[in-house]
Amino acid sequence: MRTDLFDFELPEERIALHPVAPRDAARLLVVGPGGTLEDRTVRDLPQLLRQGDALVFNDTRVIPARLRAVKPSGGRVELMLERLLGGARAAVQIRASKGARPGTRLRLEGGGAATVLGREGEFWVVEFDAEAGEVFERSGEVPLPPYIGRPAEPLDRERYQTVYARVPGAVAAPTAGLHFDAEMLAACRARGIETATVTLHVGAGTFQPVRAVDVASHRMHAERLTVGVEAVEAVSAARRRGARVVAVGTTAVRALETAAQDGEFAACDGETRLFIVPGYRFRVVDALLTNFHLPQSTLLMLVSAFVGREPLLRAYRHAVAERYRFFSYGDAMFVEPAPGALAPRSTP
Repeated sequence: MRTDLFDFELPEERIALHPVAPRDAARLLVVGPGGTLEDRTVRDLPQLLRQGDALVFNDTRVIPARLRAVKPSGGRVELMLERLLGGARAAVQIRASKGARPGTRLRLEGGGAATVLGREGEFWVVEFDAEAGEVFERSGEVPLPPYIGRPAEPLDRERYQTVYARVPGAVAAPTAGLHFDAEMLAACRARGIETATVTLHVGAGTFQPVRAVDVASHRMHAERLTVGVEAVEAVSAARRRGARVVAVGTTAVRALETAAQDGEFAACDGETRLFIVPGYRFRVVDALLTNFHLPQSTLLMLVSAFVGREPLLRAYRHAVAERYRFFSYGDAMFVEPAPGALAPRSTP
């Protein structure tokens, strides 16, 4: 399967540079099982859900993941966190006019220092003079995606974070969740919608396009995840009452589907490299709320697997024509599965 089959044209002005207010004021494109399209708003979501449905959220919390530093030569360096490795160490992307070398000592602009230890795949391992997570929380900047193309502003500390974020570890927000506020969550509960959480720490690799010509040659980046017993019980209860499991975002999809890869849906804690492409049959997820994704991205391929590549690209063309806002701070889609996208369901 060629990567360029997942391309589409997007005028630059359709990229959302700032969030809308309030959170649920974003537009919502509803994509039905046959590829039908309906233009609505996110605040209509509770009416699209059914009593007893289980909404599953990713409760990862975005770390202020961008650090600025200076080399001994005076050259400026930017460190972009990929993931915390425990203790004082972290895997990062290093951006500098001249490449970093093992042993280089970096002075952090927010105070403190870091030592470059060496490469680990596409990333550098650095060691700080304090616990790495504390360093980023103290001195880091909000890691807005590169396509936003502006410095982070004070408002981004609040808006590039879900209202239910709990577990620090992500360097990018699970953006479908940005549309929820306290009022939206209350409206869902009033409709008899159940909720559950999983944790998947979104890495910087989420913004990387698939560079391989053939999709099968792409190696997915690893991300930490936890699917707890409570989430397993919530999904099982939804199955027993004949309700749907509705994932809020592609990261929730990957967490839930990873937990079912051994044939049985069960609690798990570890890493995932699950790469979902057309032909995959979803074992857990029955419906999906998601933002619009970058061309030729793994996220676009995941949604294509759920609704079909042609119906999805048709929906994207409609969204461009109707002036929807794209990507992290943009509008959303509520997607129901194409025929054959779901694996047979069993009642626990």
